[in-house]
Amino acid sequence: MNKKQLIMEKALDLFAKQGFETTSVQQITEHCGISKGAFYLSFKSKDELILSLIDYFMTQFISDIDYQVKNANNDELLFKFYHTTFQSFVQHSDFAKILMNEQAQTFHKKELIEKMHIYDRLLDKVTLTMVERLYGEEIIHTKYDLVYCIKGLMSNYSKLLLFYNAPLDLKLLSASLVEKTNLLAKHATIAFISEDFIQLIELPAQKEVTKEQLLEMIAQKIEETEESIEKESLILLKQQLLQPTLSPAIIKGLIENIRNHPHCKWISYLLRSYFNL
Repeated sequence: MNKKQLIMEKALDLFAKQGFETTSVQQITEHCGISKGAFYLSFKSKDELILSLIDYFMTQFISDIDYQVKNANNDELLFKFYHTTFQSFVQHSDFAKILMNEQAQTFHKKELIEKMHIYDRLLDKVTLTMVERLYGEEIIHTKYDLVYCIKGLMSNYSKLLLFYNAPLDLKLLSASLVEKTNLLAKHATIAFISEDFIQLIELPAQKEVTKEQLLEMIAQKIEETEESIEKESLILLKQQLLQPTLSPAIIKGLIENIRNHPHCKWISYLLRSYFNL
């Protein structure tokens, strides 16, 4: 584990206990056993650390859902979509609780609001792709409303996982939400959220990641990753970007090799989009 990852992991422990606002850089460095100078070599400020944690949580979340939407069979897609969502909330429950508890205090900062908005739009995009694939023309006039209903179900039911101690059956929960979603898709006829409304509230679109940016990100991951199949796959993917020679099936296999590495999920998501896989 490199120093940046250590700081993020240890800071998360403190944020979970004390919250963002009341945790100081001094407390974080003492918890990590490092100097303030070492902290500032990795992060310019506590806010930058918080942004990095948000990036880590949200990229894991979005990339896992995107993978299911692109790879699951239609018959099981909606179930896997919900199940993956709630598994992710359970896996990252400490940070998810912090985000929900402290939005009102911390997210007054423009930079944080814009970052969460970008990830929210990415989730909208993935969810819209799913509902169009599943329901087609059946929801042509209600698809944007359906996306917002699905996100509302995800948000509200996730609170049961995060703030109550009662054991929850994720399979039953996912199956229940599949039924509800299918009923909405089949019977809802009055749409409040339209495409015009989406465009009205939308921030300027996030620019597509360039090949040069991907190469830079991959080079950093290669440097951070110990010798493994993930590192070998990253090296081959970098070569593919520089000089394309591999078939789509091999590229897909290489991306699959890195997909489950906790620090390569976002790279795998970006590469899937770049190569249209």
